[in-house]
Amino acid sequence: MLFVHYPKCTTCKKAEKWLKDHELTYKSRNIKEENPTEEELTEWIKRSGLPVKRFFNTSGMLYREMGLKDKLPEMSEAEQIALLATDGMLVKRPLLVTEKDVKVAFKEAEWSSLL
Repeated sequence: MLFVHYPKCTTCKKAEKWLKDHELTYKSRNIKEENPTEEELTEWIKRSGLPVKRFFNTSGMLYREMGLKDKLPEMSEAEQIALLATDGMLVKRPLLVTEKDVKVAFKEAEWSSLL
């Protein structure tokens, strides 16, 4: 499993504690230092079954500063993915990437399905 997170994020800290408490093995990746690529995002979005917009950190400062709430509906899926790949702070986190699934944000009930 790949755990993509921002170390200063309280939700990410809770998610990492949950992973450790359940003794799950994972690789940790700081989204600020190593943003997902367009290729990774394309694959993860497909694997998650979620729309691209669910991968945006809509509560983040950068999202608001860029006025993306109004811009995203006019953008193609490929354009949205390319934009996500430009800055990790645009991406909703944490992400938990497994061989079969991708979980976006920490919802304990959803993550429990991995056990």
